[in-house]
Amino acid sequence: MTSLVRHVTFDCADAYRLATFWAEALGGTVSKEDEPDDPEVLVEAEGIGLLFIQVPEGKAVKNRIHLDLQPQDRTRDEEADRLVALGATLLADHRLPDGRGWLTLADIEGNEFCVERSAAERARTQ
Repeated sequence: MTSLVRHVTFDCADAYRLATFWAEALGGTVSKEDEPDDPEVLVEAEGIGLLFIQVPEGKAVKNRIHLDLQPQDRTRDEEADRLVALGATLLADHRLPDGRGWLTLADIEGNEFCVERSAAERARTQ
């Protein structure tokens, strides 16, 4: 057997704060073993584990890798609005007049991620 991806890991300034943002965004949970001052915090969500590790350096450039989120029970636009209410920032609008496309957002520490159309929205435009 080959290797499996166990976590996607983010360097960050405040591991617990960023982990709680992503736990809320993904409907996941922060590990019961992790506390607000911990330098490493794990988020477990359906289909993915995210590990946040506190580092002294700040984010300096665009991410080389990012998450693409697909809402399951709401539209792309409703999900983007929910994430902005949690503290995310809209960076770029790549929506097309026919309904296709995506939105690029940044989390509370500036890490870019995208929100795509839900499966129901995709089915309506095929």
